[in-house]
Amino acid sequence: MASLEHVNVTVVDPAQTAEMLCDLFGWKIRWQGDAMMGGHTKHVGDEESYLAIYSPGDPSNAEELSYGTRGGLNHIGVVVGDLDAVEEKVKARGYKPENHGDYEPGKRFYFTEENGIEIEVVSYA
Repeated sequence: MASLEHVNVTVVDPAQTAEMLCDLFGWKIRWQGDAMMGGHTKHVGDEESYLAIYSPGDPSNAEELSYGTRGGLNHIGVVVGDLDAVEEKVKARGYKPENHGDYEPGKRFYFTEENGIEIEVVSYA
């Protein structure tokens, strides 16, 4: 059986993004250090999987819509136990929860963070 270990995303400020993810989802920084192209990476998650939060040494401000880009990242899905509690944290950080859904197999909402990365928060409880 295979399992997903990590996804690597490019952001402007890895420290800021890692702090937000740790706060919202109770994750920890598993590793951090220098990365390719003079950049920096933080691995944020739990013992089994993580997000690699990467910033190159000279970040580009190029704007692209991932849903129209072949191979683009459309969103990251995170399973939580208490959807309402996480939504309150999302709001407290100034994000706007959107696209609430309650359909099989669970309830969910989405928000977009500073780097334009859409995050789906879902609960199967």
